[in-house]
Formats: sequence, structure tokens, C-alpha cells
Amino acid sequence: MNKTDLAFTSALEQAQLIRNKEVSILELTELYLDRIARLDPQLGSYFTVMSEQALASAKAKTEILAHSTNVSELPPFFGVPTSVKDLNPVAGVRCTYGTPALMDNIATYDDGVVARMKHAGFIILGKTATSELGSFPYTEPLGFPPARNPWNLDYTPGGSSGGAAAAVAAGLCPVAHGSDGGGSIRTPSACCGLVGIKPARGRVSHAPVGDRISGIATNGAIARTVADAAAMLDVMSGYVTGDPYWLPNPENSFLSATQQTLSKLRVAFSTSILPFGDADPVCQQGVLDTVKLLESMGHSIESACPDFTGLLTSFPKVWQAGVAAAGIPPEVLSPLNRWLVFNAGSAGEYLQAVTQMQVTSRQIVAFFDNFDVLVLPVFMHPPIKIGQWADLSPEETFQQMTAWIGACPPFNATGQPAIALPTGFDSTTNLPVGVQLVGRPAAEATLISLAAQIEAAKPWSQNRPPLFNTDKA
Repeated sequence: MNKTDLAFTSALEQAQLIRNKEVSILELTELYLDRIARLDPQLGSYFTVMSEQALASAKAKTEILAHSTNVSELPPFFGVPTSVKDLNPVAGVRCTYGTPALMDNIATYDDGVVARMKHAGFIILGKTATSELGSFPYTEPLGFPPARNPWNLDYTPGGSSGGAAAAVAAGLCPVAHGSDGGGSIRTPSACCGLVGIKPARGRVSHAPVGDRISGIATNGAIARTVADAAAMLDVMSGYVTGDPYWLPNPENSFLSATQQTLSKLRVAFSTSILPFGDADPVCQQGVLDTVKLLESMGHSIESACPDFTGLLTSFPKVWQAGVAAAGIPPEVLSPLNRWLVFNAGSAGEYLQAVTQMQVTSRQIVAFFDNFDVLVLPVFMHPPIKIGQWADLSPEETFQQMTAWIGACPPFNATGQPAIALPTGFDSTTNLPVGVQLVGRPAAEATLISLAAQIEAAKPWSQNRPPLFNTDKA
């Protein structure tokens, strides 16, 4: 296997190669660090590269492996490299939250999900790029190079987990941590042709901190295969004492769900989203192709979708309160985040918005009394170019953002699980096209099983961005 093929090998396969001693942990880590050094300057997927820490971890794990008498007892991703989004602290490493004001901020602790990733045996290569405070669906924070889409460098990889998705798509890590408060896992995954899982509310703990924004945000996984994303979710999941939301552990692992055979499901779909209207034809086609495939598999298909109009004012009010609660002086923020802070409103207005969001969420979840899965576009139109909205006013940018990703935030409001899947390519831009599957509350296993069924019928992980499919600089 050459170096490029190894870089694009799935994380689960890499873990097995390490156990079989067919691949050296140190060589694998050095391979990714070399690719990051050569290729990331044009991509901007990492804010901080943890070369010294990653190599030290690789050497320590190499020693453990050499003296292990039973490799089956090793953690599931022992020696496999990964990345962490720069909204989550890693002890001893810079954590900027995408703002120059925190450029010198060194984390003093591991975020809970980071601790779980380390416990699973991962080697962290670095902190990936995010939009400022994770606020935007593109990744162009002031003071940092913009993150770019490896399929077409003129376009965004999405946001706010844009760096994570760009890194996985370009072969700069095999699987990545991301987070989603309004589409921030699903939109980058769709932009970059990847699998992105937004878990159900309460599936992944926010420990050791709390939740500021009424449960709309969660950590999750970005990968090239459904199995890798599912296995990463297994690593991240689990209740921690004192969590404000929690779910019982599933009877079986999410990875095992990729091997389960599903009975006939009731699948709803729509290419039109109220109150935003019809999606762009390119985005519609991904939905139509997916439901046609599902119908051929024997699933019941019906055109239907909830009305999301009730969230149009309430969800943004809750979401922007998170920006205000970050405690960053408004004068050092970008104009858009500054505008969001100044318009966040009072505590009373926030609680009124939470109430309205919860009322509308009840109506949306009730829709799933009659359906198991809903298939929707991720975007209402294809990805934007880098800097496309740079000359707009904050209010105009906010309106454009809302219209673009309108199909994603409703399921942050409801707390339902959703998974983004690639379906093909836009021939005009050569950018990937994707859809999202939304499930009933806490029904990640059903989504993962269905996604694996789609993946088996229409594989995509063999696709690689040509510019990054190389061993050379």
C-alpha cells in the first residue's frame, strides 16, 4: 500500500493494520504530519498542529504495542490519528475558538469528548479550523487563513466544522471530531463529500462544562465511511454524572448497526422547505436520487415535511445568545458576531424564544409518529465561494446564511439525530452533493443502518480530491 492509499484508508482499517503490525503507529503519524505540512498551507484545515505531542503519543503507543500480549484488549482506535475542532479544549494546547482575541489561550484541561477520544487510543494531530465562536456555516475567521474545500479551493468547506471536514476529505486525518449547533457537522460533510453524524440530544456529554443554549448543540463525528463515523460515535457517547440531558446507552454499538438488516421503513422526503421554498435543482437531485434508491430497496416513500416557520425567529434568538454568552468583548469580534451580540436581546426574550422553539419542536417531532426517517437537502443551494458574502452587511449575511442552511437547524431545535451522506457531484463546480437523513428521537441506530445500506448500494469513499491524491508536494 502506498502512502496516499494509506492516508485515505478508513480509521477502522488502520486500527486493524496496527494490531496486525502491518503498519507502524509512528510511521502512520509521521505520514499525516508530513501531508499536513505539505498540503495544508493551501487548505487551511488546521489552526494548530500538535506535532510534538502527536509524535510523543505515537512513540509511547508503539512501546505499548510491542509489549502487548493480547492486542484484542487494546482500545478500539489504538494508534489511529485524528483531529479535534478548535472549540473543544485539549490540555496544554492552544484553543482559539476561532478568534484572534484567544490566540494565546492555552487550555488547562481536556474537554470530556477529548478525554474519551484519548481513552479510545486516538492520537490527536491538531486542532482544526472553525468559524469565529462556531457561529457561521463557512470557515473564514478574522486573523486566520480561510479553510478551503479540497474539491475546489475557490469554495468553502462549510462550517463551523469546516477545518475538520476539509482535513478528512483531503486525507489529512482519517476521521475527525466536529460539533453541530445549527448544521455545523452536516453542512461541512455535505460540502466535502463525507459522512457526518449529528447525534441525538443527550447522547454525547458536554462534560466537564454545561450547556448554555438549551440543548441545540452537540459533538459528533465526520468520516469518509458510515462505519468510521458510527464507531467514532460509540467512542464519544455516554452519560457523565450531572449532565443536564441524557439517554440510556443503546443495547448494541452504533458500529454494529452498520451490519443490521432493516425491515421496511416509512420514509418521508421533500425538496421544498417551509418557509424557504424550493431547494436548488442540484440539491433537489440528491434527495430524489436517494429516495429512488430507498424505494428500490423496498422502503415506503411519501412526499411530506413539517413546516419549520415557527423556528424562523425563535431559533436564531437562542443561537445568537450563545455568541453573547461567550464573554468575548464585542469590539474584538467580527462585524457579524458583534451584530449578533448587540441584537441578542434580554434574558426574558431568550426564555420566550426557548418556549416558542420548544412548542414548534413538539409539532416537528409529532410528524415522526407517522414516519421513521425524513430525507431532506442539507443546503437550499450549492456551497458558496470563499469571501462570497464578505461585502454584505451583517444583517444581509445573516439572511443569506439562514436561507442557505434552513433545513438543518430544525433538528438542533428538536434534538433529533441526523446524518449527512454524499450522493454525487455537481458537474459545474465538481463539488460533492449530499442529503441528510433525520430520524426519530434517539434513533441513531436506525439512521446508521439505513446509511450503511445506502453506502453499500452506492459506495463513495473511493472518491478523492485530485489535488490531494498525491505523495508529492
